[in-house]
Parts: sequence; structure tokens; C-alpha cells
Amino acid sequence: MKKPELLVTPTSLSDIEPLAHAGADAFVIGEQKYGLRLAGEFTQEKVKAAIDTAHGLGKKIYVAMNAIFHNDKVADLEEYISFLKDAGADAVLFGDPAVLMAARTAAPDMKLHWNTETTATNWYTCNYWGRKGAARAVLARELSMDSIVEIRENAEVEIEVQVHGMTCMFQSKRSLLGNYFEYQGKVMEVENRRQQKNMFLHDQERHNKYPIFEDDNGTHIMSPNDMCIIDELGEMIEAGVDSFKIDGVLKSSQYLVEITKLYRKAIDLFVQDEDLYEEQKDGLLEEAKRLQPENRPLDTGFFFKETVY
Repeated sequence: MKKPELLVTPTSLSDIEPLAHAGADAFVIGEQKYGLRLAGEFTQEKVKAAIDTAHGLGKKIYVAMNAIFHNDKVADLEEYISFLKDAGADAVLFGDPAVLMAARTAAPDMKLHWNTETTATNWYTCNYWGRKGAARAVLARELSMDSIVEIRENAEVEIEVQVHGMTCMFQSKRSLLGNYFEYQGKVMEVENRRQQKNMFLHDQERHNKYPIFEDDNGTHIMSPNDMCIIDELGEMIEAGVDSFKIDGVLKSSQYLVEITKLYRKAIDLFVQDEDLYEEQKDGLLEEAKRLQPENRPLDTGFFFKETVY
């Protein structure tokens, strides 16, 4: 049985080594100029250092270039991809075909992961982008377990699935909060995922708080709960899903290390002894719950319910 990759999004360069020791196989990093909703900001210097550190530990680094690009950014894409090629990045995440075209020129051998966050909802589309040059498809977060398994059975590319963390519910390219405060004659500092300065939309009727942050890509409103599927990994492992992702947006470094340890244990248990995983999975879920902030309950996302728009 193939063991899936455990993919984590670190908050900083200093996270790489402890997360590797906790069991992460690969990392997604980048800078907000090119990547959407990153757990941490990595300048080019830090990207190079992260790649060197990860490779020294036998791990991989994937760099996010999945932002929505306008004309003023297109000229920079080839240069950045050339830098990533020289730095030794293991793959580039993209959603915009402009990145694919730039990679064909600047680094034709670069591994590409197609990641649009929302539109990877069927195996035919995954294969379409595979035939255009993508080696992996990152599935939408709003899919059921049955849909994920069916896609994996028919996909010609690697399949990545998020198994833990918050998800994005809304994005605007505009700085909605910044513009609002400016209209009021106030100056608002861009939050950039600073945990001590979190902002929320408060739904009093449902008693939910939706985290908000703004970056170079606009305004992002996130889910009130964290997805956690640690006790339901078996079917996807058996189906051959290639990568399980833990999203570290708005999470502390220590939280990510402890959650990574739990998923490492869960994956290894199932691959080595399915019965032992069945015996221990409820305990793993309880450990994950103990790590959660009081205002961030765990749920199973859309894995076991139909998507309602």
C-alpha cells in the first residue's frame, strides 16, 4: 500500500526543521505577491534557505504561484520561476495558465501542481490540466469522500487533498477592510496573518466568528471551523490519494508541530496495520480536539455532506 505524502504549510523558515522531525514530507511556501493565503511570508532569500534546509532533511519544497495575475505581474513570472529553478524548488503551484506558459519558457522541466482552490471538482478537468503539463491536481475543499475516491480512480495525475485546517469561504481582490477604514478617515495596518491581531466577522445568529485577513491578493474570509479528517483517512489511503495537506493559515508553529505528529502517526498506523488504526483513531481525534482553540471547533468539512451553494 502506497503511503501518501504529508504536506504542511509552515508559518516561517524556523518551522521547517521541527515540522520535518514531526513527520512532514513536504512544505508549501511562498510570498503573497505570487501565492494565495499563505501561512507565512517567504522572501526569495527565505525560499532559498527553506529549500536548502528541507533538502538537507530529505524533504520537498513546493512554491505557491497560485494567485490571480493581472497584466502588471505577468512580466515577473518567468524571472521568478527561473529563480525557483536555480534554487532547486521541487514544484510550483499554479492556477493561472500564465504561470504554465511562463514555466514552459523559463523552466520546462519544473514540476507543476494545478491548484485553483475551487474548480478541481472532477477527474476529467484534472486530466485536462495534466495533459497541459500539470503533474498534480489539488482538489476543491467542497468535495465528498465518494467524489474524491472517484477522482483518484480516474485521474492521470497525482491527487492532493486537504485533511486539516481552515478553508476560504470568500475572496475579493479589493482591500475591503482597508478601503472601509480609509473611507472613515482611519489608517488600517494590513494584518498579514498576525495571530495577536486577528479580525473576525461575527455572525450572532449562528454564534460563528469568521476570521478575516488582508494581503496583496485582497480580502479573505475564512471558515469558522477547522476541517479534521484524521479518523477517516483509510478510504483515501486505500484509493491511492497521493498527498494529504495540513493548512497552517492562522495557526501557531507549536500547533502545527503537534497536529503534524498526529497525522504522521495516523498515516503510519493505517499503512502498517489497519486494525490498529481503527482501534486508535478515536483517540487521535480526541488529541486533535484538545489542541483546538475554544473558538475553532473541528468538523469534517464537506467529506460527508453535499455541497450547498
